[in-house]
Amino acid sequence: MKPDTVTAMRGLITEVRNTMPFNLPAAALCAGPCRGCPKKLLEYLDQELEDWEQRLDNGEKPSLGDVSKFAKTCRRIHQALAANQLVEPL
Repeated sequence: MKPDTVTAMRGLITEVRNTMPFNLPAAALCAGPCRGCPKKLLEYLDQELEDWEQRLDNGEKPSLGDVSKFAKTCRRIHQALAANQLVEPL
């Protein structure tokens, strides 16, 4: 049985928080050649995660489109971080 959208979004948030290098210092994020700004991408993603966590805590139920769109955003940011050798490619 597939999870409902709230469970799916919470699972996605947990997976992203465990995968992305949010605790890396700025010096490590900005070292070497840069494709996109990893620091700004992580700040944006962290803000989006906090926004969704708050919305879910307030009882909002995301649509399947919301979950899909957020997952796509996370994948794109992951790809940019992988291009900068900050995470392993998917």
